[in-house]
Amino acid sequence: MYDEQTREIALAAMAAGESLNAISKRLGISRAALRDWRDGKVRRTPPSSCPRCGSGRLDRPSYAHLLGPYLGDGCLSRHRRDVYALRIACDDLYPRLIDEAVTAIAAVHPSRPVHRVRAVGYTSVVSYWKHWPCLFPQHGPGPKHRRTIALADWQHEIVAEHPQLFLRGLFNSDGCRVTNWTTRPVAGQPKRYEYPRYLFSNESPDIMHLCQRALDVLDIP
Repeated sequence: MYDEQTREIALAAMAAGESLNAISKRLGISRAALRDWRDGKVRRTPPSSCPRCGSGRLDRPSYAHLLGPYLGDGCLSRHRRDVYALRIACDDLYPRLIDEAVTAIAAVHPSRPVHRVRAVGYTSVVSYWKHWPCLFPQHGPGPKHRRTIALADWQHEIVAEHPQLFLRGLFNSDGCRVTNWTTRPVAGQPKRYEYPRYLFSNESPDIMHLCQRALDVLDIP
């Protein structure tokens, strides 16, 4: 589902002679949708059932994975008719992480397309749905580090079930892996040892606490 502003931008570009392929790449809109708009067709699809306020089924492992990048680099923005856009900002230097974000969103909300919107140096992974606020009650005005971020009880349950995936999502957004090294004497000669070190940083003390809590579940000091 696309908001009306995006549709108007696409129609204006078509009227100006821009190709469907170019518009699709620039705005992250499928060419099928562009052809329908060009030909005056409107696709009718049944509304998605929300796992929280409806009878829909939530892919809990994928949601645990998606919760991490949402807390790190995600936001919700409200559009017309109470449709919300979930946006995850991903650095173009890490295409595999972009693919992981797309896969996680598609698993949580499989009935709508996931879009890749290119910008300077990064790609926004975008999905439209009225019920994104149901799945991310942490949504609110202002940066996350300037307000309280607390998980609902049902979110805590999912994170406790899949702490590895939750941590993977967090570290994909605000973590890194480096190679540390040290030397030890072996048979009187110094020998170099290398080992990976994972680092996580976030300006929100609440998100830092959620990361530490998930690490505690896995007995990682």
